[in-house]
Amino acid sequence: MKWKEIPKPIKVRLITSFFNRAVSFSIMPFMALLFVQAFNEVIAGAFLIAMVFVSFITNLLGGYLADRFSRKRLLVTTSALTALTFITMTISLTLDWMLLFMVIYAVFSVTSNLGRPAMGAIIIDATTKENRQAVYALDYWLINLSIAIGTALGGWLYVSNQLLLFGILSFTSSVLPIAYYLFLDDTPRTWQRQKLRGVLTDIFTSYQLAWRDRPFVKVVFGSMCILAAEFSMGSYVAVRLADSFEPLSFAGWSINGVRMMSIINIENTLLVVTLTFIVQRLAKRLSPRRTLAAGLMLYTIGYVVVTSANSMTALMVFIFIATIGELLYSPVLNTQKANMMPADQRGAYSAFAGTSFAGADLLSRSTILVGTFLIPSMMSVYLGLILLTGFGLVYTSLFVKESVERERNVS
Repeated sequence: MKWKEIPKPIKVRLITSFFNRAVSFSIMPFMALLFVQAFNEVIAGAFLIAMVFVSFITNLLGGYLADRFSRKRLLVTTSALTALTFITMTISLTLDWMLLFMVIYAVFSVTSNLGRPAMGAIIIDATTKENRQAVYALDYWLINLSIAIGTALGGWLYVSNQLLLFGILSFTSSVLPIAYYLFLDDTPRTWQRQKLRGVLTDIFTSYQLAWRDRPFVKVVFGSMCILAAEFSMGSYVAVRLADSFEPLSFAGWSINGVRMMSIINIENTLLVVTLTFIVQRLAKRLSPRRTLAAGLMLYTIGYVVVTSANSMTALMVFIFIATIGELLYSPVLNTQKANMMPADQRGAYSAFAGTSFAGADLLSRSTILVGTFLIPSMMSVYLGLILLTGFGLVYTSLFVKESVERERNVS
């Protein structure tokens, strides 16, 4: 799909999301370090864990609001509040008011998560079944490029000039609500005045509908299991490599476990940025069913080996295999997931689908605990079982039911 063929709302969403993610990832990886330096490990850890639950709840509330209010108005409001939080954090950092900084960061977690489901729903509203996979492939590419740029910017400025970094974040985040207001089309929603109890009941009912959609629930839980492998790179695999990887000397440069972890992360990012559209062009020759199956098999094989490998060659070869698998399955899975969402419930469904990220994060963190009892080769088996479970849930919910219904129609 050519850029000029992409509908305007999708262009706005892709461009603004690119800058939004670049902004977020330039500082989010360093927040734990910032709070530890300002307070201590216990306070920082407890606060960040609390923010996970706050983000989870506000994400669900954001999905409900995205189906009831104008999505454009919701995005403009939440992004303007987010910009205000960045400006306030910059000021509090300048004055060394770290308690205020922490409070405003909590507000940032609320405002940013309230608007996220509306963003997800907008791209589904503006796409069709014919162009959705191509759009998701482009979105996937932009996500990884923005993460790479944001992480590099944060790593460069966090130590040398934190105020400049937060100043850039404040400026960029202030431009986003203006872009939403000027370029996004409005999507009116009907809202009936209700008592608080009625609103809470309505929220529960909206998510109850998503929960009763068994194929969609299977896809969400399957996605959680699949994403757990990628998320484990920052937990179990990072810890294991730091502890057990035998340092190598290459061209006078020592490569220890931490640097090896950085190398495979860089490899993954470079592969995604350079090969996304090539792999998608090849994938067009296969049906979505075969593309998903082939991608998940490569992804599973790659991460199962990476989980226990200690050889630089094996790590780099199998992260390559896992990344190719990810490039194959990810656009198909996102497209099929979007196709399952009812038009009048896309905000709630998008928010519910987002819980797979929180679940995958928790599941990946559990691998550190499990890894204290299992040797690396058994951890590969453990992760392999999780991935095969996710594979089975996603594949059967998307395609097996479809095959059964087709056979019934034929008969």
